[in-house]
Amino acid sequence: MDQAEFERLYREQYPVLMGQLVLLCGDRAEAADCVQEAFVKAWEHRRALRSDAGGWLRTAAVRVAVSRWRKTRTSAVAWVRWGSREQVGAAEADLPFDAGSPLAVALRALPDRQREVVVLHHVMDMSVAQVADLLGVPDGSVKAWLSRGRAQLARTVEDPAARTAGAEEHVA
Repeated sequence: MDQAEFERLYREQYPVLMGQLVLLCGDRAEAADCVQEAFVKAWEHRRALRSDAGGWLRTAAVRVAVSRWRKTRTSAVAWVRWGSREQVGAAEADLPFDAGSPLAVALRALPDRQREVVVLHHVMDMSVAQVADLLGVPDGSVKAWLSRGRAQLARTVEDPAARTAGAEEHVA
């Protein structure tokens, strides 16, 4: 892939990836960082990429996001073990879950893993097998998380009061 092809790929895929990653991450800035990092990796591998590299980019961006989540979780566990509860609460307040759309609010009410698989499967159009492979878990786990996540989203969408209560419980 030459520079002109890469620039075309960027123009076509950047808005699509941003829309998907904003829902996955819950924060525009975090999503932009993940998408940009994916494009940097794509540039480094541009000679091996084909012009239809959208799937490769999507996988790279999701892996960047997952890696960041794992690092954040590891840090939170360390704070719990070695820091005070007040420090943990402050760290959680800085997590990237501030998008205000109704869908983002409903997704925010889900446990992290359920939100992750729901967005990967339904928003990013990845198969159950692809999500399982990406996260390194069995297909059955993905199916269970999807089922629970969809059920919770259905309840939240049906009852707007549950949407705000669920978001508050998730932060607490």
